[in-house]
Amino acid sequence: MVGRLSLFLVANRLLNVSAFSPGSLARLQSHLLFQSTQTTVRVGSRRLRFFSMMNGHAPQANGNVPRNVLGGPLQPCCVEPYKTGWYRDGFCNTDAMDFGVHTVCAVVTDEFLNFTRARGNDLSTPHPPSFPGLKAGDKWCLCAGRWKEAAEAGCAPFVLLEATHIKTLETVPLDMLQRFAAPSQ
Repeated sequence: MVGRLSLFLVANRLLNVSAFSPGSLARLQSHLLFQSTQTTVRVGSRRLRFFSMMNGHAPQANGNVPRNVLGGPLQPCCVEPYKTGWYRDGFCNTDAMDFGVHTVCAVVTDEFLNFTRARGNDLSTPHPPSFPGLKAGDKWCLCAGRWKEAAEAGCAPFVLLEATHIKTLETVPLDMLQRFAAPSQ
């Protein structure tokens, strides 16, 4: 539900709520919050299509299930106690609005948390209610670019390859990810 609500809020910010008629805005919110897999809303002369979560995966425009870096179906990264991912559904899924490319499922370490804090992204401090703050051992969807930067600096956390989105390969080579594969893989 949080993922759908987040998508709804992103749509509001990007599209200017006043552009929606009250009926179409209510329809969009209803569909995104109550399990519809696809919603089309007319804004002026444009038709906008939104996809909501279905069985843990956000369908791609072609209807396919997202893939991981190994070519299989994307597996969940973390769902408890807080859900990670761009959609906050537990998966490191992505879309065109995810400019940070939050697609690397990693088991964070204190060393990585200190590294990213030193670069202006404090992942340790909680921001209730949606962000718990991370501690060593937590699984989280990280930005592909930041993960690669950490790998090059020698402090990248382990990666769960089956839960790392294939889009990561546009930023990080597979052999680099494999060198940091979590021991259970």
